[in-house]
Amino acid sequence: MHIEQFREFCLSLPGVTEHLPFDENTLVFKVMNKMFALGDIAEFESINLKCDPERALRLREEYEEVKPGYHMNKNHWNTVSVKGHLQDDFLKDLILHSYDLVVSKLTQKQKNELRDLA
Repeated sequence: MHIEQFREFCLSLPGVTEHLPFDENTLVFKVMNKMFALGDIAEFESINLKCDPERALRLREEYEEVKPGYHMNKNHWNTVSVKGHLQDDFLKDLILHSYDLVVSKLTQKQKNELRDLA
């Protein structure tokens, strides 16, 4: 997956915005102002994605490209290499899982706002 594909897919999801809150190289994607994905745009080698803790452990055991989240809560975030052998569809599934996890934690009011955006 290339940075452009990552960016386009994230922005295709309802209510997603992009930000550079940390520095000029760390691109962050948020849904309803809650972060669900980020990556380094200068050296696009991996992305950080939120993940269900049990699934995160399984993914780390099964795929060498999936590691505990770098600079993130290691129970809830994975760092996923985009330079390995993982297929784009699988990466998109992981991005969507991250997005869905964040959406599931939104308030009902936020979920209603998000539904109105879709």
